[in-house]
Amino acid sequence: MVVYKNSSNNKVPAEKDHGNNGPNGNGGRPASTPNSQKGKVRTKEATKRQSMLNTHKLAPFKYDMNEILSNTQMDEAKASAFLATLIAKASRLSTKEAKEFVRGFMDSGDLTKDECDKINRLMDKYTKNR
Repeated sequence: MVVYKNSSNNKVPAEKDHGNNGPNGNGGRPASTPNSQKGKVRTKEATKRQSMLNTHKLAPFKYDMNEILSNTQMDEAKASAFLATLIAKASRLSTKEAKEFVRGFMDSGDLTKDECDKINRLMDKYTKNR
């Protein structure tokens, strides 16, 4: 059944509202025409490749990191938060940012120079350029 917008003799069908927000039924976004994307030319910009943690080898990395952290003087709760933050920084930002994070813990006295070097070598081992 078609519902008409106005009751005059101009039988103009009203747009159906399918429960979405907005007058077009598309969540409030303006209606796009099929030809609106043709005129735009996309250029691909090159980004500098960075060394990041290889997420495909995350389980062995965690195992090796837990071995290193178990031999440190850091308490277990702090070590767990340290490891989670280290993985996040190394896999999302870069290993350079993660190494600076480790240096901050060394400066605060939670890690020794030897432990910091072990962690940095381990990150280099599980690093991938992307």
